[in-house]
Amino acid sequence: MTSSNDASASPVLPYQGRGSLKGRTLLMSGGSRGIGLAVATRAARDGANIVIMAKTGEPHPKLQGTVFTAAEQLEAAGGQALPLVGDVRNDGDVAAAVDAAVERFGGIDVVINNASAIDLSRTDEIDMKRYDLMQDINVRGTFLLSKLALPSLRKAAQDGRGAHILTLSPPLNLDPKWAGMHLAYTMAKYGMSLTTLGLAEELKNDGVAVNSLWPCTLIDTAAIRNMPGGAQIVQAARTSEIMADAAHAVLTGAHLGPDPDRPASNTGNFYTDEQVLRAAGVSDFRPYSLGVPEEKLVPDIFL
Repeated sequence: MTSSNDASASPVLPYQGRGSLKGRTLLMSGGSRGIGLAVATRAARDGANIVIMAKTGEPHPKLQGTVFTAAEQLEAAGGQALPLVGDVRNDGDVAAAVDAAVERFGGIDVVINNASAIDLSRTDEIDMKRYDLMQDINVRGTFLLSKLALPSLRKAAQDGRGAHILTLSPPLNLDPKWAGMHLAYTMAKYGMSLTTLGLAEELKNDGVAVNSLWPCTLIDTAAIRNMPGGAQIVQAARTSEIMADAAHAVLTGAHLGPDPDRPASNTGNFYTDEQVLRAAGVSDFRPYSLGVPEEKLVPDIFL
């Protein structure tokens, strides 16, 4: 299971990006910590402009990081950051974030749908408030942020800057196993993935690429570490930097190989981190792990 909580310290990693996000403007939901912050930090190292809209304006009692400390980290890494306290479930907050990104940086080149809620309870046990929370954040929030950013993304594509919507959601695996294990969460995550599928088709003639990205293995996050036995569980996980490097490869086209001018190959895909990084030239994934042999890593769900 994957969450957007908590980033890990970055070791020397095998991915060597051939492209750059310098001067590009990214608008991300969530991102105060975890996978989202790692993805944003990798972009900041290129000199990207990053707008983060997240709920965490004040320190959380159990989870480190706020939208403001995230912005400090991004600027220290070499980017420009605009931290916004907002809730992806709130139409006004999302519209204000889009407007603020355009006003501050002149447009939006990339939308990253990172915000997500997780509850793996089975149907008998799921609280309907948690069900609604996952639907509102995962499905509605992804749809809303993508929808409101479309005018700016189309303009970026028309201006030749390239435009992309990248959603952290799994492949649409219709093996009944996944729906049977945690139906409410599966519906919510697959709703995000259906947004990728539908928007890729809807925008295929507008020059806006739309893709999803998902990790092959468990990712070390604070949310998992806070679970019973979490400190031991994450020993069989990879760091969030593998998702950061994979997202960078997708957004710069580094995973497309020798023919990056094939637009059909760069939209409507459900990528995994390993798939993308192998295509970008990575063959040794051990530096992303916390020490266990590769064969003992815990696979992520939905694959």
